Amino acid sequence: MAQPTVETGGVKNLTASGAISNGPCNLIGFYVNSTTSGTLIIKDGGSSGTALGGTITPAIGFHRFPATIGASGYATIGNTLDVTFFYTSSN
Repeated sequence: MAQPTVETGGVKNLTASGAISNGPCNLIGFYVNSTTSGTLIIKDGGSSGTALGGTITPAIGFHRFPATIGASGYATIGNTLDVTFFYTSSN
C-alpha cells in the first residue's frame, strides 16, 4: 500500500521584510494570519535576490506556493501583513 504524502516542515513567522531561510529550502506555502492591504514578494537570494513571482496581495488563509529556493529565502512585505511560511530544508 502506498504511503500518504505528508507536507510538513519548518515554520517562520514574519510581520516585516526578512529572511524565510538562511540557506536552500523548498517552500511549501504560507499562511496569512492578518493583513491590512499587505503585499508580499518572495525572493531567492536575500533582499536583492530574484523574485519568484510578482507582487502578491494575499487574503487571510493558507496559500500553496511550492518553490525551490537555491540560495536563501527572503520575503519583502509591504503595508501590514502577518505571515507564516512553511518550508523544508534542501541541504
